Amino acid sequence: MITILHTADWQIGRVFSQFEPDDAAALSEARFAAVERLARLASEHDVDAVLVAGDVFDAQTVTEKTIRRLFNAMAAFEGPWLMIPGNHDAALTESVWTQAQRLNVIPDQVRVCLDRTPVTVAGKFTVLPAPLTQRHTYTDLTEGFDTAGRDEGLPRVGLAHGYVQGILSSDIDATNPIAAGRAEQAGLAYMALGDWHGTKRVDDKTWYAGTPETDRFKNNDSGQALLIRLSDAGAAVTVTPVHVGRYRWQFLERELAVASDVEALVAELASFGADDVLQVRITGTCSLAGHRLLSDALGTTKAKARAVVWDSTRLRLQLTEEDVQALHADGFVGEVLQELRAAQGGEASELARDALMALATVLDAQRPRTGNTP
Repeated sequence: MITILHTADWQIGRVFSQFEPDDAAALSEARFAAVERLARLASEHDVDAVLVAGDVFDAQTVTEKTIRRLFNAMAAFEGPWLMIPGNHDAALTESVWTQAQRLNVIPDQVRVCLDRTPVTVAGKFTVLPAPLTQRHTYTDLTEGFDTAGRDEGLPRVGLAHGYVQGILSSDIDATNPIAAGRAEQAGLAYMALGDWHGTKRVDDKTWYAGTPETDRFKNNDSGQALLIRLSDAGAAVTVTPVHVGRYRWQFLERELAVASDVEALVAELASFGADDVLQVRITGTCSLAGHRLLSDALGTTKAKARAVVWDSTRLRLQLTEEDVQALHADGFVGEVLQELRAAQGGEASELARDALMALATVLDAQRPRTGNTP
């Protein structure tokens, strides 16, 4: 039996600029922790090798400290690691890989495949690497798998990074193409792919592992690695997804119309905790009281969740007469408030909406509170 841990798209060094600095730092740190968990998994399952299908690093410009930390994170598994460059860390003449070589930090058990030379692992199977030597290619680098590595007479495993033609959605970048059916055509025991950040079956012997730590708001079954078991002859393959990641990235889009919509959203936000990364997009209308509830809920959720991206730019404030009276907006300020209310339906509605929201929020914050009244 041959056992392999298939992973990809670590994106070490990724900068999460859409989040606040402390949240961005925690999300970047989580990527190192995911590699540490992968190493422990490999050791626990006594795998024959870990195959990393590209995009180990997020960019060529990561720091020396980041490179050193990455290889330190792999220490718990002393068996073979085979990794290839992807489009983010392509094997250019001068790259993150040449920097790692100069630093002399690549452990002996780690094989970085910078060319397409087949690699035999423990006399049990042969890995056929297809590393990217530039960010974008327009030819299929796996074409040579049909004949490569046959001399040993061992099961052969492809290791590539790119886009399987006709499989992923049409809006995916179609550079770095890989022919559908390559594993069957080349007689491979398994094809380990990277580039798509979610776990995805292409066919029985061809899979994307996805990133081990989720990094975007897509429901694509990410945050996993794949435990692969092959018969010694390579005829049978069993693929078992294994959860690795910590953070749950979740996207909420809600349209508000009545008070109960606001209350439902507030209750929903209260259910999230420290391992949640949220993107919340709100449209529709709400009263001043509803806006106050949402603002309080946002503050509470930001304190509980790992990170929150909040977009309420398309939320329209629908002031009631009670809201206007409560704001005590007299004189010129009151006139402006009423004009902005009326202008929300005109040509400058977006500007009026934003101005009304800002003015009403300031006035509401200044009005006296009594007891626990919201």
